[in-house]
Amino acid sequence: MKRGFTLVELLVVIAIIALLSTLSVVALNSARTKSRDARRLSDIRQIRTALDMYYDSSSTYPATCNALGSATNCMCLTSNGWKDSNCTGGGTIFMQKVPKDPGTNSYNYTGSGATYTITYTLEDGGAQTATPYSMN
Repeated sequence: MKRGFTLVELLVVIAIIALLSTLSVVALNSARTKSRDARRLSDIRQIRTALDMYYDSSSTYPATCNALGSATNCMCLTSNGWKDSNCTGGGTIFMQKVPKDPGTNSYNYTGSGATYTITYTLEDGGAQTATPYSMN
C-alpha cells in the first residue's frame, strides 16, 4: 500500500492556508489604517498645543499656512509665525518640527488671528476639522 496524500487532501489544505493568509492580510491592513489615523489625531493635538502656546505669547494665531509639515514655510512654528525647516527668523520656537501626514494627505491650517481651523483626513472617518475649542 502506498503512503501519501491524495490530490483532494492537498487541495483542501492549500485552500485552508489561502483562506487564513487572506484573513490575516485583511486584518493587518485594517490595523495599519487605524495606526495612521491614531498618528494623525496625535499630530493634530500636538499642533493645537503649539498653537495655544503661540496664542498665549502673542494673543493671536499665526497666518494661514497650507500643507503643514510639507511646505517649505510651514515646517516650524516660532513666535514670528510659520517658518521653514531651520526655524530661521528668530523668536521663541513653539514647535521645532511640524508633523507631516503619515499618508498622502496633508494638514491644512487656516488662521484669522482670533481663531484657526486645521483640516485633515482620516482614512476611517473622512474629512475632519480642529479648532481651538473642538476636534471632530
